[in-house]
Amino acid sequence: MPETNPQGAVLFDIDGTLVDSNYLHVIAWLRAFDDVGRVVDAARVHRDIGMGASQLLEDLLGDRAADLGDAARERHKVHYAELHPLLRRFASARELVQAVSRRARVVMATSASPEELHVLRGALDIDDVVHAFTSAQDVDAAKPEPDLVEVALERAGVPAQRAVFVGDTVWDVVAAGRAGVPCVGVLTGGIAQAELIGAGAVAVYDDVASLLADLDRSPLASVLG
Repeated sequence: MPETNPQGAVLFDIDGTLVDSNYLHVIAWLRAFDDVGRVVDAARVHRDIGMGASQLLEDLLGDRAADLGDAARERHKVHYAELHPLLRRFASARELVQAVSRRARVVMATSASPEELHVLRGALDIDDVVHAFTSAQDVDAAKPEPDLVEVALERAGVPAQRAVFVGDTVWDVVAAGRAGVPCVGVLTGGIAQAELIGAGAVAVYDDVASLLADLDRSPLASVLG
């Protein structure tokens, strides 16, 4: 475990923030919905990426979620696994996490399933500098509910006022806000700056490389030792 400042923490989303995976999820969900005989527009799927799978299925399948949701979830796993070779971490993702870990605790606050998290950890190659991870199995309600952020705070051992969240979707911003944690947004998940700001993001960067370059002037500086 790296030496860290125990009084501050940075909580990172992974999908779309540190790893270029959002559009792979869109493709996997589109194929899954086709498998269960439902047509869903890609734009609708994309806007729900970052939600927990249960919330996504309820939103996109409506009253058919109860009878088709489990099958769609399983087909998504199959199709997403086929796309694993295309997963890659964003430029400077590892360097940003390393830089933060030297000055604060780092928690990967994701609602990915344990199986997906295993693959994401392989793509990131940052286990040596991360204090803790979360996954979908840690909470009953995923983003945009605050539960996952609250679990991440517990694992970091800091109060909300000593943490900053970094994410890429409106659901990240909303979940962090409900937990009392400011959220810095990045555009790599495909959500517009205006939407992230409108949801309550305190700052928005093009990508994590831009955030790293501005680290000591960014909102993250408030929790860095």
